Amino acid sequence: MPDNDDTSRPDERASDALPSFNEQFRAAVANTGLGKVAPGEAPSGHALVAAIGGVRGLAESVLPGLAFLVVYAITKELVPSVLIPVAIGVVFVVLRLLQRQSLVMSLAGILGVAISAGLALITGRAESNFIPGIIINAVWLVGLLVTLAIRQPLIGLVVGFLLPPNEDGSHQDWRADPAKRRVLTVATWLWVGLFAIRLVIEVPLYLTAQVELLAGIKLITGVPLYAALLWVTWLLVRTVFKREGDTATV
Repeated sequence: MPDNDDTSRPDERASDALPSFNEQFRAAVANTGLGKVAPGEAPSGHALVAAIGGVRGLAESVLPGLAFLVVYAITKELVPSVLIPVAIGVVFVVLRLLQRQSLVMSLAGILGVAISAGLALITGRAESNFIPGIIINAVWLVGLLVTLAIRQPLIGLVVGFLLPPNEDGSHQDWRADPAKRRVLTVATWLWVGLFAIRLVIEVPLYLTAQVELLAGIKLITGVPLYAALLWVTWLLVRTVFKREGDTATV
């Protein structure tokens, strides 16, 4: 006789094995810079470097843009200026393949560099290399403003998924605490400021085709400013969230 102990259908068992949307979103949040540190954790230089992708992630973020700036400043030639950064991105992908490391960051990086290079080559204008970055900044700015407009600040949503769940498995409700809501709203406004500053500086430089200055500004307002704001956000969040076992907020 057939074994009737397991009466669930295969499709039901398969669906049970699939992660829920909340689980997938929590995993995605955990991979962000802020997700590398728990709310309330004391900030450290080592953790900050890990949050921005480690030394290799830092190199993968900075070197293509630096290569563009150096090559264009020396040669004023479009083709080598956009293709050399692509070659650098390929090298990073190959290195990660050889070392059997995650390719997500490298592939995302080289995709962005390749799209930028393609736009520059198609238009024949070096400043077109910066169009994707300007668009991304604009999208982030609008997205952050939308979360603030609906009173769901993005930093609060991120932190909410990083907090340990309640005993019943539900997420902690930071919205019920005015101090936490205020701090998370301020932190979100700071990120609005980051993307607004980038656009205010980069768009006029793009429109006036000041390529070298645009490349240099993009490097300065890229990883360094991102890391600085991540640190400030971390400190702000820590003022209203305590680590497990602490008796009071810091």
